[in-house]
Amino acid sequence: MDQGNDAGEHNEAGYAVRIAAGINAFTRDEWNGFFGTTRTSKAGYNPFVSFDFLSALEESGCAVPRTGWQGHHLRLEADGKLLGAVPCYAKSHSQGEYVFDHGWADAFERAGGHYYPKLQCSVPFTPATGPRLLVSHGEDAGTVKAGLAAGLKLVTEQLGVSSAHVTFAGEDDVATLEAAGFLHRTDQQFHFFNEGYGCYDDFLATLASRKRKALKKERREALGNGITIERLTGKDITERAWDDFFAFYMDTGGRKWGRPYLNRRFFSLIGERMADDILLVMAKRNGRYIAGAINFIGSDTLYGRNWGCIEDHPFLHFEVCYHQAIDFAIERKLKVVEAGAQGEHKLARGYRPVTVHSAHYIAHPGLRRAVADYLARERREVAAMGDYLDDHTPFRKSEPVAD
Repeated sequence: MDQGNDAGEHNEAGYAVRIAAGINAFTRDEWNGFFGTTRTSKAGYNPFVSFDFLSALEESGCAVPRTGWQGHHLRLEADGKLLGAVPCYAKSHSQGEYVFDHGWADAFERAGGHYYPKLQCSVPFTPATGPRLLVSHGEDAGTVKAGLAAGLKLVTEQLGVSSAHVTFAGEDDVATLEAAGFLHRTDQQFHFFNEGYGCYDDFLATLASRKRKALKKERREALGNGITIERLTGKDITERAWDDFFAFYMDTGGRKWGRPYLNRRFFSLIGERMADDILLVMAKRNGRYIAGAINFIGSDTLYGRNWGCIEDHPFLHFEVCYHQAIDFAIERKLKVVEAGAQGEHKLARGYRPVTVHSAHYIAHPGLRRAVADYLARERREVAAMGDYLDDHTPFRKSEPVAD
């Protein structure tokens, strides 16, 4: 595929759609001019689509051509004016995406097609919902998003790639993409919703008595063996803290996935550039950190991402990743905690099932029909599972609050 800061131009409905081979093909001011990319944005701030986060992924070497993430960010322009953009990568594999299409790739390859390269419109290694069709301030969102959706289809066809995948997108973006001919896919995550709680005990009061007692006991046992919890944000996050957290991340990532996606330099870069948007929850025992979780702070959402440990203790994972996140969200008056991909064990800790969305454009008609049939069945299964899980949350129905 083409390389360079301005790697191609495609015309769509009077727009110019250009491909930028890296996030630095945009100026910081240009990128910060999109809704949702800064705390001063009129729309809710999502730290994962900030210039600092995306540039750190590229500058650290985590999301670069060598790792199979070649920048193909779309710029939508009219008369030289930047109207919108899509964070996008040409992918030579399907790793680090959390919306699994390996089966589609295998089927297409067995039938004689070439599934890779494909276009992946997402934040690398980050299964968190956020804006994908980015609109500049002062522009009509509906018009620009429609132009971005049409432009993405056009680029997919003109580059000759198999498909374009817009993952963990907001429902409004998905609606625009569906109208443009993309296929809708759903999946399940678990999020905590802050119903205006004044403290953690207020949240506990909404749970069934047995569940409430279980969580109290779980939290007490997690902090046994002399374990204490520290929350680090802003200037309190030192390079030493990053060293410790990275050791946790590498240990857990190496055992669970075989190859962690993020390197040590990435954490230094985000520490330099967006420390106020980061919460490290660190567990300490005998004077040293033994476990930790990294969270990112949006305008109304706390996003839980990676966790790791070098000592195993009962319930410590739940305390560091889920209970502490709820505590922080209540204290900061954040509305939601997104606790990452998968994990039905989150349900018992007060996290509710939530449907997440993606949209997929498949260029080959035969593959498109097969995927469309599959997604129709999958959406029904996801909806049914969501209904089932919603009936099994720990929240009380009509029993009294008192234990």
